[in-house]
Amino acid sequence: MSSTELDDSDGRHLRRERNREGVVDALLELYGEGNLDPSSAEIAERAGSSPRSLFRYFDDVDDLCSEAIRRHEGRIRQHLTLSAGPDDPLEARIAALVAARVALYEATGPVGQVARMRAPFQPLIAAELAQGRTFLRNQVRRLFAVELATLEAGRAAAVLAAADVLSSYESFRLMRDAQGNSTARVAQLLEESLRALFISAPAR
Repeated sequence: MSSTELDDSDGRHLRRERNREGVVDALLELYGEGNLDPSSAEIAERAGSSPRSLFRYFDDVDDLCSEAIRRHEGRIRQHLTLSAGPDDPLEARIAALVAARVALYEATGPVGQVARMRAPFQPLIAAELAQGRTFLRNQVRRLFAVELATLEAGRAAAVLAAADVLSSYESFRLMRDAQGNSTARVAQLLEESLRALFISAPAR
């Protein structure tokens, strides 16, 4: 293959990747605007393309949706890091967990809703959600290991489960959307609830 042919091949590959990324960005924009189930025509229009061309880059809409969710997850990954560890005071750990989770869920936005809507029909998305939930639950377990270690096994499991639910995406959305709380109020409620949970947990 000549250098000209190689250059042409590289150029086509770059254009394909650029167009593919543009389609994903278009879908994420629509999600961000509250359109959680856009048609292929709407996605194509936003991407400046045609509906038929979408399927030169993706097998189907489900494939496109999965890629958009993965792209978004990569963008918000920095919010998984906590600013406190197991050896810090309880108040500092609670504050760090709440701050990180609120930032994570605000950044997740409507894409989190889309992932949960599609999970029952797309095993890959369901598996990624399960993996994420396991990571977050283990993060809570490690962060409050000192408190959990003082409890009888059954009580420790119950306290961990409650803390995991309190600090979940679903809990955040319930308090923000259904209950109409501001983000600041949600953070305050979470801190108060976690504080009560760990301070009131009876020791052995």
